[in-house]
Amino acid sequence: MFVYIIVGLIAFAILLYFVQDQFIFKPEKLPADFEFHYDAPFKELFFDVEPDVRINGLHFFVNNPLGLVLYFHGNSRSIKGWAKYARDFYRYQYDVVLVDYRGFGKSTGRRSEAKMLNDMQFVYSRLAERYPEHHILVYGRSLGSGFAAKVASENKPRYLILDAPFYNFQKVVERFLPILPIKYVLRYRLRTNKWIRRVNCHTYIIHGTKDRLIPIRHSEKLQQINPNKITLIRIVGGGHNNLPSFPEYHNFIRDILKY
Repeated sequence: MFVYIIVGLIAFAILLYFVQDQFIFKPEKLPADFEFHYDAPFKELFFDVEPDVRINGLHFFVNNPLGLVLYFHGNSRSIKGWAKYARDFYRYQYDVVLVDYRGFGKSTGRRSEAKMLNDMQFVYSRLAERYPEHHILVYGRSLGSGFAAKVASENKPRYLILDAPFYNFQKVVERFLPILPIKYVLRYRLRTNKWIRRVNCHTYIIHGTKDRLIPIRHSEKLQQINPNKITLIRIVGGGHNNLPSFPEYHNFIRDILKY
């Protein structure tokens, strides 16, 4: 019986190695001719990273912006739905750019951690040609917190803002699959804890105290890495997907942007 259990676990681990993209990413795909419609001024962006790889984005803009917020969203949907959060920033006179990862929305290309990280750096570099870096704020939500931390570690934005981040992605998966050798199976590590050590700007972390998916202890451990340069903002009673429903969230965003 014990042998069958071991064989079963090995078989499941091998299967998980090849199909994990389907569990990690929940993209909404959009046809190439899909037209976005919003009440605020915006334009569609395309970043041609390499042959056959095009990253799609939305740029919400205001007159005389105080800066730019580069927003990396979570693991589901597309910028079509995530765009509603742009108002949390352009209401304070900031331009906002949201981009879709490979396979999300209109973005194309085969996913891997290295390629996706390179895509996001490519996007940042193109935007830094138009905006001074000290006017760029990098924002990462959930899964996007890993990409945001990596980009901030290799550049010099004004601030890094992490919304419900993980210590590293391996820790998230191990919590749900504790009996598997995740270290050897997982192809996406997103080591926020490693990259945040190299971030030179101030980092703000916003996390709900009732987050069941990524418990707030992940953010507490991140904050302990450099308490002088990392501010942890606790949203009492906040879960993983409802922080914008709390007035405290918007107050903190306002204070960060106005500072």
